[in-house]
Amino acid sequence: MTQDPTSPGRRLMARLDEFAAFTDDPPKLTRLYLSEAHRRAAARYIAWARAIGLEARIDPAGNVVARYEGAQADAPALMIGSHIDTVRDAGRYDGNLGALAALAVVEELARRGERLDVAIEIVAFGDEEGVRFPKTMTGSRELAGLVQAGALDQRDAEGVVMRDALKAFGGDPDRLPSTRASGVAAFVELHIEQGPVLEAEGLSLGVVSAINGATRFDVAVSGMAGHAGAVPMNLRHDALAAAAEMILGVERRARAEDELVATVGRLDVEPGAVNVIPGLARFSIDIRAPRDERRRRAVADIAAALDAVAVRRGVALKLVQTHEASAYVCDARIVAGLTAAVEAIGQKPRLLPSGAGHDTMIMGQLCPAGMLFVRCKGGVSHNPLESITSEDCEIALAALMRFVRDFRAG
Repeated sequence: MTQDPTSPGRRLMARLDEFAAFTDDPPKLTRLYLSEAHRRAAARYIAWARAIGLEARIDPAGNVVARYEGAQADAPALMIGSHIDTVRDAGRYDGNLGALAALAVVEELARRGERLDVAIEIVAFGDEEGVRFPKTMTGSRELAGLVQAGALDQRDAEGVVMRDALKAFGGDPDRLPSTRASGVAAFVELHIEQGPVLEAEGLSLGVVSAINGATRFDVAVSGMAGHAGAVPMNLRHDALAAAAEMILGVERRARAEDELVATVGRLDVEPGAVNVIPGLARFSIDIRAPRDERRRRAVADIAAALDAVAVRRGVALKLVQTHEASAYVCDARIVAGLTAAVEAIGQKPRLLPSGAGHDTMIMGQLCPAGMLFVRCKGGVSHNPLESITSEDCEIALAALMRFVRDFRAG
């Protein structure tokens, strides 16, 4: 099929390519919350929004927000968007696709001079990935009125306090804990699937039924550093060896139950010398499941298993929870509306859960919320190989536009 190079989907793909240049670590795409790359990306998003007549701005949490009024100035709003922060060495579609698609929808409405029964509010969230600071989804938590205690006092790896970083970025840390969006009738997010199901079934789109809950921990294992040649094996308190056993225990518990996943994604060792027994090991744990009771049971089991290893090996264990998000069942009315929109543009609808967490699960505590997935090549995400086709982008944008036009508040 030959596509018009000026079509909305083609323009969106071109913008995604342009947006990928905003990075903290060229040539890799790394755009951390409140970083210089985030600042430049937010500025470009604001410029694009203002070019179509929107009053775009940075909100207290560092999100970019803008409003396209409905036929009535006081109309309730349908909010659409996603995040523009990334993991380290990321792909260019995770989050960015949904944020720029929201802008594309309003751009098309403005081009036609079309006003709807609802206003359209677009948002480019600043912090979904949680790479820079331990507590994550700060932007959506702000809009939902759910900012976590102590969030502003967090420090990044360089010791920068979030409060200071947010103020320098143009946010308002003093208003952050008390801000809550009003007049939002629903929230919808377009996102790549980040999994292989749609591609395996030959489908472009999926409607998300539910989002996994997640718990994250930072773990510190303290032993005793010593000379690698002088301390006998039976007298060692090797922090890394203990951590290795703990990590295998995490994997073993997750493998024992369907739909439960657990990941150790980061491991740091001190002092990190070839001839010194490790005295300190730090690692992360990420535990997810679509049912909260299963996740909580697994968290308790893993904590007990880690404690048992620490006692047996004579090391100290510190387990700090950094993130907790309940599983979210997408709103039935939003699911039905997205399904109808997919059918209306001639695509086969497919309901599927999301194994990854998203801002939608936080926004769902403010208003009815749901998600539309578009397939990605090989199910690969959080990776430079992340890829979608122009054709699927066009289809996804058409479905989102259809949903927006058909949406009715109340």
